[in-house]
Amino acid sequence: MILPIYIYGQPVLRKVAEDIPTDYPGLQELIQDMFETNTASDGIGLAAPQIGKSIRVVVIDLDVLKEDFPEYKGFRHAFINGHILERDESDTETLEEGCLSLPGIHEKVTRAKRIRVRYLDENLQEHDEWVEGYLARVIQHEFDHLEGAMFVDHITGFRKQMISGKLKGLLHGNYRSAYRTKPLKK
Repeated sequence: MILPIYIYGQPVLRKVAEDIPTDYPGLQELIQDMFETNTASDGIGLAAPQIGKSIRVVVIDLDVLKEDFPEYKGFRHAFINGHILERDESDTETLEEGCLSLPGIHEKVTRAKRIRVRYLDENLQEHDEWVEGYLARVIQHEFDHLEGAMFVDHITGFRKQMISGKLKGLLHGNYRSAYRTKPLKK
């Protein structure tokens, strides 16, 4: 089922998400719905807070980038109870990011190129691993949602000032989106 994406201003996007038990009711169906919603929204990642659930579940589908990143062909994974344990800040990269919860806004964000993460996969197998490259960036972006943060929190004050009108527009429902959304109700 395709779910609406919660838009900037929704309180759930600023909450720290909770770990869930492995017997969380409907977990596999939720993961499937999140993948379906992500695909329908032309996203590469989606965190549960973006669909109104303050739980630590993320889906990432990098298969859509296989022409530019052949190493991600077939990459489609869920991350349950994910946490970033370490960031290798000695090597960073600045790239433009966007977000389904911030339609129409794209800004350059500096992130570590290598991170250590712990999570359960969709089969509830535990992983503790170092992740590099573009996947590390996407995980950092999506796991930010689990911490109540968004990519605009990582841009300079000057850039935030430059996009303040767009952010206010999102708060008032003034945006265009090709996917279902749930704006802040006034």
